[in-house]
Amino acid sequence: MDQEIPLLPFPARSQKKRRTFRQLTDQLAENGLLAFALLPAVILAVLALVLWQRARPILQAYPLFDLLAGTTWKPLQGSFGFLPFIAGTLWVTAAAMLLAVPPCLLTAFFLVEYAGAGLQRLVKPLLDLLAAIPSVVYGVWGVVVIVPWVQGTLAPFFDRWLGFLPFFRQSNPTGYGVLAGGLVLAVMVAPFIIAMTYEVLRAVPDGYRQAALALGATRWHALRTAVVPQVYSGILAGIVLGTSRALGETIAVLMVAGNVATLPHSIFDPVYPLPALIANNYGEMMSIPMYDSALLLAALILMGIVTLFNLLAQLFLRRIRRGVR
Repeated sequence: MDQEIPLLPFPARSQKKRRTFRQLTDQLAENGLLAFALLPAVILAVLALVLWQRARPILQAYPLFDLLAGTTWKPLQGSFGFLPFIAGTLWVTAAAMLLAVPPCLLTAFFLVEYAGAGLQRLVKPLLDLLAAIPSVVYGVWGVVVIVPWVQGTLAPFFDRWLGFLPFFRQSNPTGYGVLAGGLVLAVMVAPFIIAMTYEVLRAVPDGYRQAALALGATRWHALRTAVVPQVYSGILAGIVLGTSRALGETIAVLMVAGNVATLPHSIFDPVYPLPALIANNYGEMMSIPMYDSALLLAALILMGIVTLFNLLAQLFLRRIRRGVR
């Protein structure tokens, strides 16, 4: 009969060393992950600090309110009014989101609730392809297709039927302006909003749909009352992501917005967004006093607008989450 061989325990010192080594590696892993988690905040702080330091000369020479509220941009004469550029950025972004959000949400709703598996497999790669197209390609497409369409079709249509409204009034429209920039940006941000909405809707358990359908609800009613309320925050997060992309877009908007430093009053007016101002002029005419500082202040203002928008969106999302709970 075989005898059991007793297992010899590890010496206490060896067990202590093993425990110490495991604790050390775990602590190193935790610290390393913490460093990577804090890296975005560090980069953001360094970026803001560098921009602030480079923008200090113009902030010391002119009051901040005069710079933000000024409407005249004549660097050779020492006039640096940023209001037309801020207004142009907000106008184009608002137009893009108004044009993009409703069709994007409806597209995501259709793909999740109505489309078959084959159609989903066809559409998803196409959306990924749209997201991967370089912005300069969208800009060229906007110049070749969107601008002539706005000038030859949309401008006469709106002038005939809605010309009495201030937002649709036009004087010698060239096609370059808020509407053209908004249309191009809407196409650019659409893949992000659709993809985000699609994924959060797919994450809702089927039990919510089945329960609503069992009570006699239609597909649309089940989607509207049982599915969407569960993912309000996720859908809004996708819209926030698309808006942030639209606020910072440069090349495509630069090519179709008109780039005229005036306050827009209509969707057909040309605009000069902040990203276009920086991309168009940085590196040129740096011999002009305060010009370099003014452009870096424009970058700081743009960064502040995006940051403020994201903070307000996060507060809004928190309120919605509390309301859903």
